[in-house]
Amino acid sequence: MAKISPAEIKRVKALGFLHDKNTEDKFNGRIITRNGKVTAEECAAVAEAAKKFGSGEVTMTTRLTMEIQGIPFENIEPAIEFMSKYGLEFGGTGACVRPVVSCKGTTCQYGLIDTFGLSQEIHERFFKGMGDVKLPHKFKIAVGGCPNNCVKPDLNDVGIIGQRVPTVDVSKCRGCKVCQIEKNCPIKASRITDGKIAIDTEVCNHCGRCKNKCPFKAYDNYTDGYRVYIGGRWGKKFSRGKYLTTVITDKEEVLKIVEKAILLFKDKGIQGERFAETVERIGFENVEAQLMSDELLERRDDILAKE
Repeated sequence: MAKISPAEIKRVKALGFLHDKNTEDKFNGRIITRNGKVTAEECAAVAEAAKKFGSGEVTMTTRLTMEIQGIPFENIEPAIEFMSKYGLEFGGTGACVRPVVSCKGTTCQYGLIDTFGLSQEIHERFFKGMGDVKLPHKFKIAVGGCPNNCVKPDLNDVGIIGQRVPTVDVSKCRGCKVCQIEKNCPIKASRITDGKIAIDTEVCNHCGRCKNKCPFKAYDNYTDGYRVYIGGRWGKKFSRGKYLTTVITDKEEVLKIVEKAILLFKDKGIQGERFAETVERIGFENVEAQLMSDELLERRDDILAKE
């Protein structure tokens, strides 16, 4: 077969097929898993597609997608058609919202939020719903169930982490010699001070491990929510995201903040810069103020209409 032109390589990359540098005409097709979870039927379909259209091998990417290896150029369209029968699609490249990454917090013993459900909503609303919105650069989103940070939410353009914020009822504290809260806190944020338990709010990461540990119920009241990080990145350059001051307790508000971050990047970002650089250039406090107001949503249509 004739060598594939650079224009065709670029075109199919936008469809999720990355050229295998070791070949002239073979590509690795990236399948989107929505929230990192697939059914047995979908797994079987991927395996069948790998044998039918590719080399018979499937690799896992660092962002929870799957790549069918060694797909000849002429098999790209048939592979797309085949996978669509199972509700799966190829994609996940370009200067746009990328596939969301989720940990298994929904089922994990430490998970504080429904990560699969939230990631599915982000997938539908932003990866699918805003997939054709051209941004200054790629935009990555990650959802973590707890402060263990298994999917590194703070190293994404927007990261979401489940939170369980304790409210201490000091009147119930007996100042026990062996305090179960102090004993069980994994980061030593709670200590007996002057005969009463106290939380160091600068240290506490709201992991919720202290829930129901006090036999006198001093630590039985909690507020569940979400901590949102913005401006993280991992790659040729490294930036750790900063979290918004407020722990958000409403899921819809979290989704609005994600949308506003995308709109802000579209509106204020410079071509070729990552969101981390946009945040640094504009200033974190300025960005946070915009994300906590509705001004960006009010200008949504005008922002999306911009070249």
